[in-house]
Formats: sequence, structure tokens, C-alpha cells
Amino acid sequence: MTKDQLRDKALSLPLEPGVYLMSDRRGQIIYVGKAKKLKNRVSQYFQDSASHTVKTRMMVSQVDSFDTIVARSEFEALVLECSLIKRHMPKYNILLKDDKGYPYLRVDMGEDYPTMTMVSRIQDDGADYFGPFGGRSVTQGVMDAIRLALKLPGCHKKFPRDIGKERPCLNYHMNNCDGWCQPSRSPERYRAAMTQAVQLLRGNYQAVAKETEEKMLQAAEEMRFEQAAELRDRLRAIEALSQKQLVTAGSMAHTDVVGFYQSEAKACFTVLHYVGGSLLDKDYQILAPTDSPEEAVSSLVKQYYLAKQGIVKEILLPMAMEDAELFERLLSENYGRRVRLRVPQRGDGVRLVELANKNAREEAERVTSREERVQGALGLLRSLLNLPSLNRIEAYDISNLAGTDIVASMTVFQEGKPLKKDYKHFKVRGLENQDDYGSMGQVIARRFTHYLQGDAGFAEKPDALFIDGGSVHAAVVEEQLAALGLQLPVFGMVKDGRHRTRALIRSDGREIGISAQPAVFALVGRIQEETHRFAITYNRTLRSRRVQGSELDAIAGIGPKRRAQLLKAFKSMAKIRAAELEQLRQVLPEQAARAVYEFYHGAAEAPEAAPPAQEGETP
Repeated sequence: MTKDQLRDKALSLPLEPGVYLMSDRRGQIIYVGKAKKLKNRVSQYFQDSASHTVKTRMMVSQVDSFDTIVARSEFEALVLECSLIKRHMPKYNILLKDDKGYPYLRVDMGEDYPTMTMVSRIQDDGADYFGPFGGRSVTQGVMDAIRLALKLPGCHKKFPRDIGKERPCLNYHMNNCDGWCQPSRSPERYRAAMTQAVQLLRGNYQAVAKETEEKMLQAAEEMRFEQAAELRDRLRAIEALSQKQLVTAGSMAHTDVVGFYQSEAKACFTVLHYVGGSLLDKDYQILAPTDSPEEAVSSLVKQYYLAKQGIVKEILLPMAMEDAELFERLLSENYGRRVRLRVPQRGDGVRLVELANKNAREEAERVTSREERVQGALGLLRSLLNLPSLNRIEAYDISNLAGTDIVASMTVFQEGKPLKKDYKHFKVRGLENQDDYGSMGQVIARRFTHYLQGDAGFAEKPDALFIDGGSVHAAVVEEQLAALGLQLPVFGMVKDGRHRTRALIRSDGREIGISAQPAVFALVGRIQEETHRFAITYNRTLRSRRVQGSELDAIAGIGPKRRAQLLKAFKSMAKIRAAELEQLRQVLPEQAARAVYEFYHGAAEAPEAAPPAQEGETP
């Protein structure tokens, strides 16, 4: 279908809640969305695209057809949307990479010898379930830590069936198990240890530590020193285990805290799991940056909690979900108990969300390379400028001092990084007074004349030109390009009061703000600073050569090498002028020494010579 046909079809939809499915030319579903009113929501995609995000524009450009399913209510539409996203995994929906359920730890204290096992889902069997803790490795780590702290069995023996049948295994000899397979170990003692394990899983570290300490002191008073030493070791293990957890100020039970962070290169969605006020685990997923963090959080939260059976009672969010009330209802029906979603505004909840966001940031930055940061910033800049490509950027700056030694620099940034072998210097010709517009026009004309002639070093065509200056500078550059029959994107780099580029500007005065994008702000700032540095360094070099070396350059037989020898030997031009012939002979050959002496002692004043061309200087 054409865009007009898609718009007409959208305008014919009912003002009813429902779900829409966008498909490409192959019939592949690429996006699934929910709407309160199908007509209003779907028609927005095919109206003016100026207000659309980059991702939405890209998605719409690939839409060839769409279907809708009318629902009886918004709630039904939400349930249907979640089901269809899970079924089709559309390309332009934000998706969890792995939506499988997470394992739980199961303890049935109704058994004679309770055991701690890992299970995939909660059953209505009277046992206690703890978690979910994340992946299987994380859950196994929690179980192993508690077993080691309390010296519970980690073997495959069944109690009481296997008690006394074999000698204790290696775990006992390594002091990792109390040897519960020995007949001397009582069921009551085993049950007490498992009761402590349950308390640890509930986050009651202090209660378990206090109970263990009391037993240790009692054993010591009764001079049962071996048992007291064992209890001391257990107490240390429990304290070490508790120190790994973050205990919050609040008394929260079965609370999840969602965090989200994105940079120019990576985004991260994270969930912190709290039980009894203690942080027991963290889940996170790395994903690509998104145009809408709110949409990302909403979509990921739905997928995350509908993919598993949980025992969460409250979910703290970093930002509001559009349909939070509907999703609360859906979770409550799935879990069989009330689940609350909220965005905390004060107190412990705010601090917990900040901690979740911090965890998300650390995970995103940990897996982001420097190259990815540069490429991410370049991608954002390309989107802001609405350019199809931004592989090669050329930046230009003019430098002079009171209208003298007018020079220009051309720096090149390839894939966001400086390409110094392509840098160029220009010495502006024929302009006696300061004229930034005339200077910039001359430099652009010379650079692209070389390009059109196919001259070496000028063969590459940039994707955009960044000019140190405002809209008039950009207009002057566009005029020169047009005169040569060329058309390239041109942007002026507008500075703030601290001489930092605050925005890019077009020749018609339209500004493109970059301060809201720190990565782009830093990238454009580096381009501007490098271009200015390269220009001013060349200007200083020319001034230095003109001031210190022009007199010597005018003397026959004195080139750069002999000039350097004289300056090294006499330290200043004043001492060279005053030097006797014999002194000059000690530094230079006879003929050159005499030429210098005669130049300063009675010879006619020679005209000042222009400094020789510097390496890298552009004709």
C-alpha cells in the first residue's frame, strides 16, 4: 500500500480499543501496538512525520500493510498486546532477549529432612518458595552460599535412607558439611539448620547471627570448645553472607525496584529484588539505545513480569507507565494477589530507584567500549542533522592577529575520530585586513577546486562541513560550493559565553541544539577545539618565523639549516647582528659568514623575503 492508502485505511478504523499489527512487504509483522482508540492512534503514524522519533520514521517507512483487532476494553487490549508481542517478537518492539521464567528455591519444612532445591515454577504444594533470583547460575550461587554458611549437605544422598550407609564424602573432610549422613547427627539438629536457611532466604541475617552467637557462648561456658569453635566459624560465614547484601532503611518485603539508563551506545534495564528489606539479587539486560526510555521501560516491565510466576508485591518504577493501572490488574490476576506499581516521590523508595538506575548505568558502561561510545555519539549526531551518512566530517576555522598572517585550518574526522593525515593548512592570499567571510570563502573555493581537479590529498568528498562561525559563515560556504556546482550539508558551530560550541546552525538561521545530548555536545566540542588548535598553531608558527627569521632568510646562502645554527649559537637576533666576522666564521663557512657580516655592517638593506612554505601548507 502507498502512504495515502495506509492513511485512508487508518481513518476508517473505529474509535474503539484494540491492537494493531504493522507488516512489511514480505508480510512479516514488524510492530505490535495497543490503542485506546484505534482510529486516532494508527492514523498518527501516517500523518506528518516531523514529530516522529527516528525509530518511528524508520518503522513507518517499512510498513506495507496493517491489521487490527478490536477489543472489548483497554484491559483486554493490553492482554492481547502482550500475548502478540511474545508470539511474533516484532522487530521494532523493544524486546527482552530472554523471556524465560527464572528459577526459585524450594524448601518444604513439612518433610522429615527438608531439602533446598531449585525449581522452575511455584506449585501449590505447601512448600516455601524463594526468588526468583535471576538465572540458574545466580540461583545456584545463593543456594551454595547458604549451604556453606550452615554446612548443609550438597550431595545427592537421601535422608534418612542413606544415613550410615557410607563414609562421609569429601565435603565433610573439607569442612564444608557437618556430615549429616553420620548416625551421630540428630534430625532435630538438621531441622534447626534448615530453619536457619529459611530465615536467611527471608533476609533475617541478624536473627540467625544472634541465635548462632548465643549457642556459641553457651558452648564455650560449658567448656564444649570444639562445638563453640564450629559455631564461631558458622557465625563468621553468616556475617560474611549478610555483608554481601545491601540492607535498606525501609522494611520492604518482596519488592522489586526497576532501573533504566542509556548512553549514546548502550542501554540497560535492571531489576533489584528485595526480600525482608534485603537486596538478594539483581537482573539486568543490555540493549540498544531507544528514542523513548518511557516506552522501553513500559515494554520491558510487561514482558519481564508476564514471563514468570512471581511473588512480588510491589514494583518501584523509575518513570510512569501509561497503562500502569491496567498492568497492575493483569499482574494481580496472574499472581492471585494484589500487586502495586508506583513511581516513588520521596523517602527510601526514591533512593532505591536511584540505586537501581546507578546499577543500570554501571552495567551499561562496563560493556561499552570507547569505540562504541564514539560511534553512538556519531549516530545521534547524524540523527539530529537528519543526514543519511556522517562518516567524514571536515571542519574549518580562520585564525589571524590584527589582520596579519591570516590562515585557515581544515581538520578531518573519519568515523568520529581525527584523521590527522588528511589535515590541511591554508594561507589566505590577497586580504590585508581581517575578513573572516572573505577568508572562509577563499579557503573553501581552493579546497574544492582541488577536489574537482582530482588533486592528490583532496579526492575525498565529506558528508558534512562544520564551519567555525554562524549562519553567515555557513551561507558564504554554500555560495562557494554552489559556484563550483557542488552541494554539501554545511553547519556553523555557534559558541556560548565560554567559547564552547552550544549548537549547530544552518545558513537560514535554524539552530540544532546539542546541549541536551552530552555525547553529541562532547563530540562537536572536540571537533571545534581541534580545528581551532590546528589553525592557531599554524598562525603562531608563521608569526614566529616572520619575527625571528625573516632577516636571515633574506641573506644569500642562509637557508633553514644555517639559520637554525646561527640562532642556536647566538641565542637571539640582536647578538647575530652584533657578531664580528670571526665569531660568524666559527658557526658558518667563510662565504656564508661574510654574507651575514656584510648584511649587517654597511651592506644595503635587503628586502624582506617571504618565509618558505611549511610542510603540509596548501597552495
